[in-house]
Amino acid sequence: MKKIFFVLAVMAASFSVEAQVKTPAPSPAASVKQVVGLTDVEVDYSRPGMKGRTIFGDLVPFGKLWRTGANANTTVSFSEDVVIDGKPLKKGKYALYTTPKADNWEIIFYADSDNWGTPEKWDDAKVALKATAKAEMLNRNVESLTIGINGLDNNFGFLEISWEKTLVALKFEVPTEKTAMASIEKALAGPTANDYFSSAQYYYQSNGDLTKALAYVNKALELSKDKPFWFNRLKSLIQAKTGDKKGAIESAKASLAAATAAKNNDYVKMNNDSIAEWSKK
Repeated sequence: MKKIFFVLAVMAASFSVEAQVKTPAPSPAASVKQVVGLTDVEVDYSRPGMKGRTIFGDLVPFGKLWRTGANANTTVSFSEDVVIDGKPLKKGKYALYTTPKADNWEIIFYADSDNWGTPEKWDDAKVALKATAKAEMLNRNVESLTIGINGLDNNFGFLEISWEKTLVALKFEVPTEKTAMASIEKALAGPTANDYFSSAQYYYQSNGDLTKALAYVNKALELSKDKPFWFNRLKSLIQAKTGDKKGAIESAKASLAAATAAKNNDYVKMNNDSIAEWSKK
């Protein structure tokens, strides 16, 4: 009898491990990624279907806060600050809530995006922005809730929500000119101190052209106002590798002084050890 129970237990355990039932989700997850001008916009949401039901004014009551989807929060993220309805919205990720009405919708960007549906306790301090958009009637049914980014221009786009026979489009403006000009000015200004430091570090670590490595680290120090201790530390290592022990010691002492002021004990020890080694005749 014990053997029978043991065999049955093993069979049951094996079935529970191996059996993986897969069924379609009632409201499938969806993701929309779109570049608008120079701004990355992403929407993540679940897509409930009509399934013969009346949606707005019934399943989704008019005048009440709606999660704008199913399951976890529908979220919208912007890689740059945007402007909606004349109001600024900081870059970041937001939960998207709406209050549908027959003629217009209130659209809310909520800072806490980790809720399942609407928040258990609503916090007005977490409302990053509220806007109103007109509700338009379509001449066809949209079976599954659809959220997209359309009407693209270099300077704006539209966050569109459509379901049943309703379409709501909310315009958002992106800082394309500002971002492009900043990029152009940075490029025309030339490499930064950190760019030169990274280049010098690469040449040193890859056993490359040490003459270039030294030239780049010198340029990094020239462009840097505070002369970081790690800049002079790299310079000392490059000089030591080229055989310039005297120059290496001078650079290590400069790095040591800066590291001591910054209370960075690791660099203090490394520099002291190197100075002692390079001072040996």
